[in-house]
Amino acid sequence: MHTPRSVRSAEVVGKRVLLRSDLNVPLEDGEVADDTRIRASLPTIQLLLDGGAAQVLVCSHLGRPKGEADPKYSLRPVAARLGELLGREVAFDDPSAPLTVLENTRYEAGETKNDPEYARRLAALADVYVNDAFGSAHRAHSSTEGVAHLLPAYAGLLLERELTELGKLLGEVERPFVVIVGGLKVEDKIGVLRKLGERADELLIGGKMAEQVHADNPVGRAVELPDDTVVADRFAPDAELRIVGYFDVPEGWERLDIGPRSRERFASIIATAKTIFWNGPMGVFEFPRFAEGTKAVANAVADSQAYSVVGGGDSVRAIEEMGLADRISWVSTGGGASLELLEGKELPGVLAIPEA
Repeated sequence: MHTPRSVRSAEVVGKRVLLRSDLNVPLEDGEVADDTRIRASLPTIQLLLDGGAAQVLVCSHLGRPKGEADPKYSLRPVAARLGELLGREVAFDDPSAPLTVLENTRYEAGETKNDPEYARRLAALADVYVNDAFGSAHRAHSSTEGVAHLLPAYAGLLLERELTELGKLLGEVERPFVVIVGGLKVEDKIGVLRKLGERADELLIGGKMAEQVHADNPVGRAVELPDDTVVADRFAPDAELRIVGYFDVPEGWERLDIGPRSRERFASIIATAKTIFWNGPMGVFEFPRFAEGTKAVANAVADSQAYSVVGGGDSVRAIEEMGLADRISWVSTGGGASLELLEGKELPGVLAIPEA
């Protein structure tokens, strides 16, 4: 795995630093609804400020504004929240300020096309580039990859830590090694299923993808699948529910969670683990009545004595909402980036930074 040089070795005194962070956070009513990613960016920002940088210009995308300005995707509320967390003034979209959050990089149509001209415009703002956006490191965009070829480039503390913690799963691990994967589609995660499946002692599959694997297992090995399920008469939070055998679904009903017998079996396997990787919910976690499978896995992972890594939006959300994050060895900020790294792929945003 490519090991990029660290921001710790960067000479930033008196320099202008362009920092690519992952500030792609949910907004509600014009305010930050979950500041997890903002908090994750703080150590690198603080390191640059304490290290004597003349300016720190933070850039990030937020949502999918499709190359044009859209107020609902503005980073202005993010700049305000960052200022609150740092306890100091943070300017918004002011390249002359000592510390500023620039406007959404995806307001520029060239960003997602890795347009050289947009990369040059970003590079012109600074003397040094630091990439701390692990969650976007699998994208070859202007702000994550293009600009790294135009300025002295370094990995931020979060990016560095993500590579270290996830990299542990690619080396020799303490066994039993249990991999838990859920979510919607097998094709979204087939690469990591096969890669980690080759090395895992147990591979547990839940969520919608369990239906696909039950029908036609593409993983190439034996897996643990649910044998009972919580079904609903419609896809709604207040739907009527029943617990039935996995293949005993009434006509017109659909599976929305794994059943209690499967939860118990999955939890007992997780309890034996010495190393755990979990990505993806066991059911429709956003509906509280269909979240019990995901919660059972979250509790089992937190209760284990294993080295545990949790990645992916709903898995991380479950851990955070249940107050279990401090009982997980590493909660990854990158969903797709985590999966691609564990699949054995090089991440463009990492590869663009010179080797340590």
